[in-house]
Amino acid sequence: MSDDSEQYGFDTLAVRAGQQRTAEGEQSEPIFPTSSYVFKSAAQAAARFSGDEPGNIYSRFTNPTVRTFEQRLAALEGGERCVATASGMAAISATCLALLQTGDHIVSSRSVFGTTVVLFEKYINKFGVEVSFVPLTDYSAWEKAIRPETRFLFLETPSNPLTETADISRLAQLAHDHGCLLVVDNCFCTPALQQPLSLGADIVIHSATKYIDGQGRCIGGAVVGPEDLVGQDVYGVIRTAGFSMSPFNAWVFLKGLETLKLRMHAHSKNAAELATWLQEQSCVGKVHFPGLPGHPQHELATRQQQDYGGVLSFEIKGGKEQAWTVIDATQLISITANLGDAKSTITHPATTTHGRLTPEARTSAGISDGLIRIAVGLEDVGDLKKDLSRGFRQLG
Repeated sequence: MSDDSEQYGFDTLAVRAGQQRTAEGEQSEPIFPTSSYVFKSAAQAAARFSGDEPGNIYSRFTNPTVRTFEQRLAALEGGERCVATASGMAAISATCLALLQTGDHIVSSRSVFGTTVVLFEKYINKFGVEVSFVPLTDYSAWEKAIRPETRFLFLETPSNPLTETADISRLAQLAHDHGCLLVVDNCFCTPALQQPLSLGADIVIHSATKYIDGQGRCIGGAVVGPEDLVGQDVYGVIRTAGFSMSPFNAWVFLKGLETLKLRMHAHSKNAAELATWLQEQSCVGKVHFPGLPGHPQHELATRQQQDYGGVLSFEIKGGKEQAWTVIDATQLISITANLGDAKSTITHPATTTHGRLTPEARTSAGISDGLIRIAVGLEDVGDLKKDLSRGFRQLG
């Protein structure tokens, strides 16, 4: 692909960006399953290791297939640089290691993935970094929590699993007014539906495991942002600490990016139809989906996103027993905590994704015992309705 990639649209970048054909003239990007590279001379090896000459050194931090994925995702997010990682959590960990030091402070949304909370409270905190958690959409609470030593604000939007939506531009302005960075986990929307960097965010985090793959095949993550923060600081962590993405996984993610926009709009369409139907069920107390007009941030999601995404959650009247009854009655929807798959998945957040949180923390985050999350796939929506109806009938 030519260097004038800024002239191309999203769909073209998703298929072409980052590809550099070898002398073999391949149409599909090749996989480079090699740990090391051969140098033409000792002098070239020295130049590569010192950084005086660009090129491959060792696949822990330089691999052509991984680099193609990084360049393509950076182009789709509108970032200067992307660094691929072994998982989404590795992406968050590498960002923390790169940007934080003892005495620093993070302000995080309370509505983040449960494992992210554990990472902040149990491990990052161990190194003398304090974390304050605030409600995602309480902007006064964000501002009050910021201290002179606050390094960055961290959030997911839409949130998991309640699909709360935060105003990225507003939080970016707040962060910059206080000399902080804004780090946004864009897992639920992907750049096909939302581009946080264009809204003022400094760094974007991805779990490529989810929608970027799209078929539940591989684990991976990515950090996207400016050259100095990502291309130097985060890349330096990857080079040294080894949170590396495998070449095969990078190739799978490249194939996922080619159909990303098509899939994200299809997921969104199916989720909207299912959410509307769920509202009509007598055993359902509340449905959380930003595409519904009654969602508290519906207008913001309409303005900030190109579509509403494929994740929804709903409250079953009762508690854990009733929620488990519905989940266990399904025969089509997969009972798994993963999301972003072509196959619809269902889970009970209070005992899976957020199960390691204290009961008080779950209550504070709005994770009730009756909450069920569905990542709506690409099946016929009528079949998904029939599948859920099996459990609803058992509740009477």
